[in-house]
Amino acid sequence: MARIIDAPLTTGDGGSCDPRTIHGAWGALDAAGRRGLAYTAEVRAETDHLYEQVKHVVPAIEWPAYAPLIAAINKMKRDKNAVILAHNYMTSEIFYCVGDFRGDSLQLAREAAETDAQLIVQAGVHFMAETSKILAPEKTVLIPDMRAGCSLAASITGEDVRLIKAKYPGVPVVTYVNTSADVKAESDVCCTSSNAAAVVEWAAKTWNSDRVIMLPDEFLAKNVAAQTGVKIISWHGRCEVHERFTAEDIAELREAHPGVVVLAHPECPPDVMAAADFAGSTAALQSYVLDNRPGKVVLLTECSMSDNVAGAAPDVDFVRPCNLCPHMKRITLEAIYDALAEMKHEVTIPEDVRVRAKRAIDAMLSLPKEKPRSFETGKAPVAVELV
Repeated sequence: MARIIDAPLTTGDGGSCDPRTIHGAWGALDAAGRRGLAYTAEVRAETDHLYEQVKHVVPAIEWPAYAPLIAAINKMKRDKNAVILAHNYMTSEIFYCVGDFRGDSLQLAREAAETDAQLIVQAGVHFMAETSKILAPEKTVLIPDMRAGCSLAASITGEDVRLIKAKYPGVPVVTYVNTSADVKAESDVCCTSSNAAAVVEWAAKTWNSDRVIMLPDEFLAKNVAAQTGVKIISWHGRCEVHERFTAEDIAELREAHPGVVVLAHPECPPDVMAAADFAGSTAALQSYVLDNRPGKVVLLTECSMSDNVAGAAPDVDFVRPCNLCPHMKRITLEAIYDALAEMKHEVTIPEDVRVRAKRAIDAMLSLPKEKPRSFETGKAPVAVELV
């Protein structure tokens, strides 16, 4: 559901509503007001058309709390030749109202490299900002909150990868983009959830190896092994959002919502993948909904994904089990405004690390483009060797 930010509510004619009336909390913080922003007639004129994109999740009475920050952010972008890269897991007021490019982490990094803007604000987590900097070293990359991390990226270090390579010499190393620049720098090739199976198959063939090291997501590795038949050596990393979904959750959803179509992200456990109707990356999940228009659907991934896809598919009924990513939710309109206004939280990478990490990303980007693969559901789990 839409988050209520720490801003006052005012009426379109400049009158204010007591935030205690709306939020039920004495002394609600005045985010927009503390930044010298108000919901004026001018702000209303600039933002009314944007509200149409988010009215399915932001009640009209809350909109005046968002609009002053949105208008100010969009003005600063124009003034500073900046763009905002909004990940699929951003809340809708960020995704639709200030995001210039929207999508998964790799798609956003590609946009970072290709845009003419010299200032990039990453509305996502830290490894995404690093990936943008890897591909666009000449540009300034900001992240609104340095605490916006990732359980997968935090689960492994470059030193860990060096030790794994020493234990398995000659075995190709595929790393998920959900890793730090230091980890990417120790890799042969990167992958995303969209192309993981294709990259693993390519690595096994290119290195003439019956095994591939795939890091750091244990469940993604198991799900890729089930799709490809390639023997995989992996790590104990897990996404703290996706690991919480269970096959029992799916059974309960089907009982409560007869006919619901269940879509799962491949970072979910194998039993969830087996019980789902369709599985794939965030891009694949969105495409499935837009192409098939199921009457009722549930997306087993981060909460805001459903809100954002619903904006593009208003005719689809979304059931919304809510597993929030606490790191993604550190990125707020307030934080984006402050990052732009103060030019703070710049992301930098040592050049030697950046160059080596870019080789791994380039190796992936050089592969023939193909439509993001879905994961065949209903498959029996396949064991992988965990280091």
